[in-house]
Amino acid sequence: MADKHKNIVFRFGIVYVFIVVAFLLVIYKILTIQFFERENWLALAAKNVKTNIEVKANRGNIFSSDGRLLASSIPTYYIYMDLRVPALQENNGQLFLENIDSLSLCLSNFFKDKSKAEYKRDITAAYYKKLGAFRIYPKKISYSQLKELKTFPLFRLGKNKSGLITKEQFKRVKPFGSLASRTIGDIYADETKGGKNGLELKFDSLLRGTPGIATRQKVANTWQETVQVEPIDGIDVITTIDVDIQDIAEKALLDSLKSFDAQEGYVVVMEVQSGEVKAIVNMQKNEDGTYSENRNGAVSDMVEPGSTFKVVSLMAALDDGKVNVTDSIDTGNGIFQFANAFMKDHNYNRGGFHKITIAEAIHASSNIGISRMIVNAYGNNPAAYVDKLYKMKVNEPMNLEIPGTAAPNIRHPLDKSKYWSKTTLPWMSIGYETQIPPIYTLAFYNSIANDGKLIRPFFVKALSKNGQIIKTFQTETINEQICKPSVLETIRETLLGVVEGRLGTAKNVHSKYVRIAGKTGTAQISKGALGYRSGGKSHQVSFCGYFPAEHPLYTCIVVIREPRIGYPSGGKMSGSVFKDIAERIMFLRSTLKPEYFQPDTLRKVPKIPYVLWGSFSDLEKVTSEMRLPISGTAGSFVSVLPNEGNNYIEISKKTIYRQLMPDFKGLGAKDAVFLAEKLGLRVMISGRGKLASQSIRPGTIIRKGQILSLYFQ
Repeated sequence: MADKHKNIVFRFGIVYVFIVVAFLLVIYKILTIQFFERENWLALAAKNVKTNIEVKANRGNIFSSDGRLLASSIPTYYIYMDLRVPALQENNGQLFLENIDSLSLCLSNFFKDKSKAEYKRDITAAYYKKLGAFRIYPKKISYSQLKELKTFPLFRLGKNKSGLITKEQFKRVKPFGSLASRTIGDIYADETKGGKNGLELKFDSLLRGTPGIATRQKVANTWQETVQVEPIDGIDVITTIDVDIQDIAEKALLDSLKSFDAQEGYVVVMEVQSGEVKAIVNMQKNEDGTYSENRNGAVSDMVEPGSTFKVVSLMAALDDGKVNVTDSIDTGNGIFQFANAFMKDHNYNRGGFHKITIAEAIHASSNIGISRMIVNAYGNNPAAYVDKLYKMKVNEPMNLEIPGTAAPNIRHPLDKSKYWSKTTLPWMSIGYETQIPPIYTLAFYNSIANDGKLIRPFFVKALSKNGQIIKTFQTETINEQICKPSVLETIRETLLGVVEGRLGTAKNVHSKYVRIAGKTGTAQISKGALGYRSGGKSHQVSFCGYFPAEHPLYTCIVVIREPRIGYPSGGKMSGSVFKDIAERIMFLRSTLKPEYFQPDTLRKVPKIPYVLWGSFSDLEKVTSEMRLPISGTAGSFVSVLPNEGNNYIEISKKTIYRQLMPDFKGLGAKDAVFLAEKLGLRVMISGRGKLASQSIRPGTIIRKGQILSLYFQ
């Protein structure tokens, strides 16, 4: 029993000695690390820890006035493989070898840039080289693509086993494409530089937010990142842009630019009372013939406004009591000499206007009429004329939100640093020898529509954070009353005469659906020191006005520069765009009573579509789709007869004589052109809708190759 007890004590002593020795060794190692190897270990730890790593904040979004997304940042990814991870190397690379074939096949089918064999060859070569960042695909992929990629063989096991690495980057996208693209702006490819132009540049400091701070540490051969200071995302910008109006304006302008083969064009639509810019289009022609927004010419172009400035001159003279619109002015035969220079009216080759009223001088856009009016009123004191313009504040810089915005340049005769000649006053009065960006002309006409109040156009209505409005922008008044109320009423009546008057230069702007008031402008483009004729004359045509004329809601300016097809005309070219925009906006705003949408059984509406005559094959196709019965005798072309029962379409064969001109009235463009060409005629068309007139009278004997002009409305 004693021996057994001694044996237990002995064995316990041995264990105790081992414990003490181990404890002493631990104490020794602690002391060694703490005092003798301290610097080495601290240096090693520093290599495996990275501090003050910037964590990017999400850039704020840009929205339209109704909350639709105009610009946003979406994540994109570069994908790599770290082929050094232990899971791929252990067991002689068993995991890698088991999955490389299926992974290569999936990558080949997914990206379609390389074959399965090529993917396997490249990844296997990188594996044996033990590359830590082998790029799988050279381009960025989207988040949805990345999600699908993570379901592939090997990658579905996670990054620790597959070595899949992603590098996140953000791409700025515009969901509505080119709509207001230049106004919204762009950011640099290097995101750290921020906004490049437009609102992206103006509000860059708010949009980019505040970056956070993170620490990255290597643990078990894997980098782990810990955010120390959370990033603060950028503020959202809510613009005044209306996507629907912007779309209307862009399409109308583009169609016109292509039709006239113009070099560039601008449209700005502004809400009369608020000053909110609802649409802005800046289109320039590219070398390949396409059009795109390359610069904000509507706010930055220093251009001579031309005849749209005549209204400014008229307002100044009326407000100073120098003239009345009923006064007569003699324009002679359309050519008049001021000092040593000759001024011409656009109809000088037809004998001129001779004696007309001041109002008619605006209606007809008579250069001589307006210039003689201003010279008679201010010729002995040109400074009084310019002082009046300054008092009206048409030269006042507006400090718009778009970077690069220019300000009007209206010279003063007392400014000795600028040249003033005897011809400056007459030419300035009709929009030459002065430079005004289009948006300033728009602001002036908006003051006419806005009861004389000159307000600043603006593009941003609010800033928001996490869906909550944190700041709003209000209407800013530049001049409370630009002229006397009585003068304003006279100006409004005069502008209506431009569209509706006997001598109006914008008769084609007259609309059945919305009453329009405004002024045309046609000006030669100066080549600077080279003059107006160097390299051939080129023109800028414009129309600026408001609608509806009775209770104005919107002001709009349309500018087209250097049209190469057709005779330059502010009314026919820019005016047609204005009319199209005005009608479409008013249709957009129209509200129909619920009764309009009642079933046909509750209201009297035609069951049969309105048709005059046309191609039978087209009519048959439409009626078949609409399940409408046809009755009568058919031919290549048919007339549609009245049917009181309104339950079917009754037709009769229409005879077309090859030698006689048919009456095309009521036909659509497709049928009219088809039939005319079938008769051997050369066709020129203008306008859109149904045929309103034709150049060759119905029943006239026609000749093969004869030119037929068709006007649609």
